[in-house]
Amino acid sequence: MKKHKLSVILITKNEADRVERCLLSIADIADEIIVLDSGSTDDTVSICKKYTDNVEVTDWPGFGKQKQRALDKAKCDWVLSIDADEALDEKMHAQLVQLLSQDIITKDAYKLPWGVTLHGKTLKYGRSARAVLRLFKRQGARYTLDEVHETVIPSGRNIGTLQGLLLHYTHRDFKHGLDKAADYAWLGARKYHRKEKKSHGLCIALLRAIWTFLLIYIIRRGFLDGSIGFIVAMTYAQVNFNKYVGLWLLENNNNSSENKL
Repeated sequence: MKKHKLSVILITKNEADRVERCLLSIADIADEIIVLDSGSTDDTVSICKKYTDNVEVTDWPGFGKQKQRALDKAKCDWVLSIDADEALDEKMHAQLVQLLSQDIITKDAYKLPWGVTLHGKTLKYGRSARAVLRLFKRQGARYTLDEVHETVIPSGRNIGTLQGLLLHYTHRDFKHGLDKAADYAWLGARKYHRKEKKSHGLCIALLRAIWTFLLIYIIRRGFLDGSIGFIVAMTYAQVNFNKYVGLWLLENNNNSSENKL
């Protein structure tokens, strides 16, 4: 029997082909599901309304601000933040049921091991050798208001890790992966520029890309995921390179404008 109530928060846009898989994985353990949609032109909203009445269409202020809006609407003691391209596997689902049935939960938040799933393969290493903080006590928690790669700041530092996988169906196909990588690189460049982070030049951008590849493919053993592991490592290396090239160009554009003045 559940002893603790759970709010699930979800932000969407044009996810009709993936969002139902996400919702099915959490529907029976959520006491409320909160969806903020930023103007879908497909059937995303109507699909979400099959699972919750708490669906609102909004503008798009960026990932961090949108997730904070969703968090502000949550009413339960615990919050699970999940993306439309994610779903709990059976083991993770069972872990959540067990956790919410405990009399006392001693942790302030929990990390969920990622199971990045690409081109029909769920990776075990590389990018999947991570756990992301997605389950947390609502009271006192907040999101960073970043344009991309936002993080939740929990109310305390006592953080555990659940078993099972948060399956992450990152790309619909290779083209979608390329488009998404370009968008994330540019958003990351703009975020760093806003925070006045320095690029330190194109040579450093190249070195960062090489380090990213080595981290994912060698240190986190992405090579054990075979060909897909290699593709993932190269993709993230390219994203990091493009992000710092974008930052370098933004810096130089600013300097050119100042010189003209």
